[in-house]
Order: sequence, then structure tokens, then C-alpha cells
Amino acid sequence: MNTFRHLLKAAGSHPPIGTWITSASPIVAEAVGHAGFDWGLVDMEHAPLDYMDLVHLLQAIGNTKMTPVVRVPANETVAVKRVLDAGAPTLMFPLVESAEDARRAVASTRHAPHGVRSMATLSRATRYGATSSAPAVGVIVELETPQALAQLEDIAQVQGVDAVFVGPADLSAQLGHAGQPMHPEVMRLMGDAAQRCRRLGIPVGTVGASPDVVTQFRAMGFNFIAVASDLGLLMRGAQAVVQSLRTPDGELHVHSLSSGTRTEATAA
Repeated sequence: MNTFRHLLKAAGSHPPIGTWITSASPIVAEAVGHAGFDWGLVDMEHAPLDYMDLVHLLQAIGNTKMTPVVRVPANETVAVKRVLDAGAPTLMFPLVESAEDARRAVASTRHAPHGVRSMATLSRATRYGATSSAPAVGVIVELETPQALAQLEDIAQVQGVDAVFVGPADLSAQLGHAGQPMHPEVMRLMGDAAQRCRRLGIPVGTVGASPDVVTQFRAMGFNFIAVASDLGLLMRGAQAVVQSLRTPDGELHVHSLSSGTRTEATAA
């Protein structure tokens, strides 16, 4: 069974928690995997990743229990083929607007006669020819506009779609609330989408900036949720440390380990 499908089936009443991998760093991806996240989204749409970078990230994540999902840069056959050959087990397709977009996404992940993916017998996906069976590829379609949400039922019921993902950032911009993913109008549409997916029996996911937001999305009925990103978590931790040491006049507190007394040094 596809690893992400298995994760969703095994989760029960506890939605799997993931995070975005945007640093393009195998070291960071591996560390995040060991932190305990259930799944991680390797982002090729916005992160500075090429295909060899992707291989290195998947190898690093493979040393952890975290299930990888790769967001492809576009719903485009050649890009999808190369991501799959790199060994990505589950793909997220951005900006799916219609059932036709969803069918094109699914077809790009399937070999003939069920799709248009070309054969590659010595790729990482086939363990360099060690296995002849094609691995089951998971397909997540990302809905990011009101127009896409209006067609949710048609999109979600396309054969081969495993899950729907609602993107709050682009949705907020489309609604005229850029930078406000928690705006009431955005949250209303997201809650409605979650309930519609539940009626269809298809898993639905999203991403939130903090654990408090994730809790709200769980209550709405989302089945899998990402919290922040590797870079976001790093920046929060770094900024919290700096702010805890900085004085109101912009200096940093420095504690002497030898004497236990405090000295002050101006921040560079």
C-alpha cells in the first residue's frame, strides 16, 4: 500500500501532523523527520529545489519514520515524470481548478494503459531495476481558489485522487485577504470544504501556522494537517532566543559563566 494512504487509514481519530520542508536542506529534512512529524511536504513549487536535490532530500527523509509527500512545481507531465523517477511516493498537485485538471494529474502518475507516464526501468522508483512492480503513487490535489472549491465534489471524485488539500494562503489572497489565512471568510470556506469532503468520504488536509490553528482545523474535520515549515520553526526559535536576551535599548544580555554576573554587549 502507498505509505501516505496507509498513514491516513491508520490514523483513526488522530489526524497525522506534518510540516513543510522549504529549506532545500537534506540535513534539516532529516532532523525534522527525527523530530516526530508523521509526514513532511517537500516543496518543489516554492523552494529552490532541482531534481538531484530532491533525491538527496528523499534519501535523508528515508532515514526517518516521516512519510514524504512532494509538491510538484506544476501539473505538467514531464515534471511529474522526473519527480516520480526520483522516488517520490506521493505527489501534491498545486492549483487544481477542475475535474479535468485532476484527471490530468492522475494520468501523469500512471503508466499506460491507465495514464501517460513513460517507463523507466532503472530509476530510483524501481530501486534501480531491483523490482519490476510499479509502486503505488498517491495523488493529492490542492484547491486554492473559490472557483476550485465550487467544483470540489467533481474534483474529489475523479478516480485516482486520494485526498484533497485546501491551501489557505492562496485562498485568502483570492478572496482579497492576502496575508490573513485566518480571516473569517477564509475559515468559513475551509470549514465548508472539510465537511463536504467528509460527506464524500475522501480525506482532506490543510496547513496552519501554529498548534492553536491546527487544533481549530482538527475541530473543523480536517484529516491531515501540516504545521508551519522547517524554516518557519527555525526562525521562530531563533527570534525567540534573540528577543529573550535583548534589552529595550537594543543591547543583548550576556551572562558570564565564570562569575555568574551579567555583562552587556551591544548587538552586532
